[in-house]
Amino acid sequence: MTKPTHIELPGVEPIPILYEDRSVLAIDKPRGWMLVPYSWQKTSWNLQAAIVSSISAGDFWARSRGLKFLKFVHRLDAETTGILLFAKSQGAVESYSELFEDRRMEKTYLAVVDSVPKLDEWTCTLKLGPAPGQIGRMKVDEREGKESETRFRVLQRRERCALVEARPLTGRTHQIRIHLAATAGPIVGDDVYGRHNDDANLGLRAVRLAYADPFTRKRVEIRARIEDFCREHGFEIPKL
Repeated sequence: MTKPTHIELPGVEPIPILYEDRSVLAIDKPRGWMLVPYSWQKTSWNLQAAIVSSISAGDFWARSRGLKFLKFVHRLDAETTGILLFAKSQGAVESYSELFEDRRMEKTYLAVVDSVPKLDEWTCTLKLGPAPGQIGRMKVDEREGKESETRFRVLQRRERCALVEARPLTGRTHQIRIHLAATAGPIVGDDVYGRHNDDANLGLRAVRLAYADPFTRKRVEIRARIEDFCREHGFEIPKL
């Protein structure tokens, strides 16, 4: 039986499957889907719930794979697109979650910054914690916040913006968005930590995951397309 190369959910565009093995399945998450929706977010589209419902209904993309279980291992913000990893068993959830928690998962993002950074490369280690009274929002908190680290590299500059590669070593909520806003400038389209009147799409995309498979020790690298993202924001295609 031929397996579909997309997850097909009712009423939405098919979601590309980027990688799959016995333990995990990686998709190219579209804009607008959340995994655990908060009341403050613009969307109530719950991707995890939609996938569980589709599996339970026996939809062909899932049935052709014999899927009974699929759960996210990490999270992306609703407006962030790109690689999102799901585990096919609870054991895989635990094993792959440890890769993220132990900093053994290499993560690469592209971000479009609403400014022109002066430095070519830098590292931000500002601690992050919840913003009191603001559900789902974080802030820099050097006293009580959690250790956070992101490495940045400018790939291209334009007159008023720049294309930046971000490599977060930790996985705090909104880490890249806050670290960029604090050290270089807010991400284009970020109406939480940037300009509130910005109608542009959020300029943040998860483009690469790399790791050693916790079961086979095989080296795995997953990449998402970057061409459309770069063209949308007026940049040439960089070499990553």
